[in-house]
Amino acid sequence: MRKTNRGEAVKIVADENIPLVKDGFGRFGEVRVVPGRAITAEAVRDAELLIVRSVTKVNGALLDGSAVRFVGTCTIGTDHLDIEYLKRRGIAIASAPGSNATSVAEYIAAVMLQLAKRQGFRLAEKTIGVVGVGNVGSRVAGRAEALGMKVMLGDPPLARETHDAKYRALDEVLDGADIVTLHVPLEKGGADPTWHMVDEGFLAKMRPGAVLFNSSRGAVHDTRAVLAARRSGRLGALFLDVWENEPEVDVELVAAADVASPHICGYSADGKLAGVVIVHRAAAKFLGVKSEWDPSGQLPAPIVPEVTLTDCTEPAEDLARRLVLGTYDFADDDRRMREMIKLPAAKRGKHFDALRRDCPCRREFHNTKITLTGECRRLSSTLAGLGFSVVENESEEVG
Repeated sequence: MRKTNRGEAVKIVADENIPLVKDGFGRFGEVRVVPGRAITAEAVRDAELLIVRSVTKVNGALLDGSAVRFVGTCTIGTDHLDIEYLKRRGIAIASAPGSNATSVAEYIAAVMLQLAKRQGFRLAEKTIGVVGVGNVGSRVAGRAEALGMKVMLGDPPLARETHDAKYRALDEVLDGADIVTLHVPLEKGGADPTWHMVDEGFLAKMRPGAVLFNSSRGAVHDTRAVLAARRSGRLGALFLDVWENEPEVDVELVAAADVASPHICGYSADGKLAGVVIVHRAAAKFLGVKSEWDPSGQLPAPIVPEVTLTDCTEPAEDLARRLVLGTYDFADDDRRMREMIKLPAAKRGKHFDALRRDCPCRREFHNTKITLTGECRRLSSTLAGLGFSVVENESEEVG
């Protein structure tokens, strides 16, 4: 256990909903866990390490007068951290970029497959516009291509940086896509502000009847504008995983969404633990100790560890849908989210937080091994592109 210069154990405050946080960070010192929204200035007064998720606003109001020297967020985003303040104070910062990118991409693929069946269209006949092509957006694009979709990429900062023609003008993406999915950071200023990026003007540029997905940050969309567009039919369908003013979300928008989830797209067991491991390693480096913690063996088994396919006469998209939705009950997340519509306003925020805290375990697709035999081998690239572990059996029969 790491000690301070005074010979005392390093004091650590952490969000109680971070998986295995005591097991991992307890190797460094004394860990006190607190609900993320209840991490107060008093709670962190004597702490040297603070480990959070996106629900905790880390700024001067929280840290002034504290002993905190290191802030780690087990999330890919950092908009809940006052970066300039932390830098001025000389406080080390760590985040977990890319840790849950695969989890989000798989959730998006599952929702697209759900909506396609519900609305009677084929994904292979559709064009998807991916706005924001970083760790998450690039993986979403890959899974869309595996499903046979045409992909349009929109990322103004990357377009300027790389001059790569594959990044199309945003207006062109909005006009040409049947599905627009957002994977951008929340930025209120700078060259590419994204706060309320999806406003009336943005929505008017989208193809009439197009589908909108937002799994980035709630404030990227203007709630009133999106609600009006869905009610008018301007949007043909709507999937939201993120919401303005979480946890006090707008239940009218929940009701208007075709699929709704409580900010859990990135909540695979694999993704959550990956974020913890990344921050744990950064904390170890900060403290000058070795990071030998490997909690991978503590993850639960996947719901479907192995599948063997011998009959693949159904269309590839239908089979992919059956396999994807079989790994986890994605539709149940929507059902649980909608329960808040009938709750009194005073209880909705707690319901939302409870949904995130108690989200059923989901393992990523690579934990499911799919053995293909005979003519099923033609599906290898599709299923591997979705992220499954694919094995081709050369024999026509499985013994």
